[in-house]
Amino acid sequence: MVMHARSGGTLEVMGLLLGKVDANTMIVMDSFALPVEGTETRVNAQAQAYEYMTAYIEAAKQVGRHENAIGWYHSHPGYGCWLSGIDVSTQMLNQNFQEPFVAIVIDPVRTISAGKVCLGAFRTYPKGYKPANEEPSEYQTIPLNKIEDFGVHCKQYYSLEVSYFKSSLDRRLLDSLWNKYWVNTLSSSSLITNAEYTAGQIFDLSDKLEQSEVCLGRGGFIVAGTDPHEKRTEDKLGKATKDACKTTIEVIHGLMAQMIKDRLFNSVSGRPAPPTPMIE
Repeated sequence: MVMHARSGGTLEVMGLLLGKVDANTMIVMDSFALPVEGTETRVNAQAQAYEYMTAYIEAAKQVGRHENAIGWYHSHPGYGCWLSGIDVSTQMLNQNFQEPFVAIVIDPVRTISAGKVCLGAFRTYPKGYKPANEEPSEYQTIPLNKIEDFGVHCKQYYSLEVSYFKSSLDRRLLDSLWNKYWVNTLSSSSLITNAEYTAGQIFDLSDKLEQSEVCLGRGGFIVAGTDPHEKRTEDKLGKATKDACKTTIEVIHGLMAQMIKDRLFNSVSGRPAPPTPMIE
């Protein structure tokens, strides 16, 4: 899934999940890509994708793979793992007609930047259901141009706990991939690969700070803790601070990795002995 999402670049991609259900656990055994045309902000399956989906599942069963479709995945390149309004509608439709069904969101850009898989699994609440106040989940940076879409629909779905497992075949495949691509892994740099993403994060942070500054300017002189507008402004500043820390940590990690590789491969451990003078 991550490789498929990464191949899409800045465009969203989409695929289907195959697996099974064990008690209250949804186990994803396999996935495959769908032939859909995505944009930088959305991806939707059309009739061609549904035909391909049906044919693929039937062909898989003919070769002994009896897992059913239990969900779908798509990518959010560079703006985190959450469900947009279109994603919520798609997932609600799937849960109504193909239950049980799960939605997985992958951010391939943040996966490369953070050095770990950035993935989230979600399910929607029934229509009209109002969830109780939930404990805050792990904080993630949301770009300024996505905050409105994120905030409007964030109470319509909930996240699932995600864990990973490897079969013996998976282990052999990963070992084979590592033996083939370890040179590329060592020679790559997240600072160079994600230069555009990092610059975008800094510009987005600048816009958030400017927005908070404008809100503070409008507030005038008020007694701390008495005005809800001030609390909202402090909340924005707090989130901007977290965004700045997250971006800084990722850049520092990338720089440290570069320095370590430079010391390992480019530094000479000892100086060659001077040439022995010739005596006639």
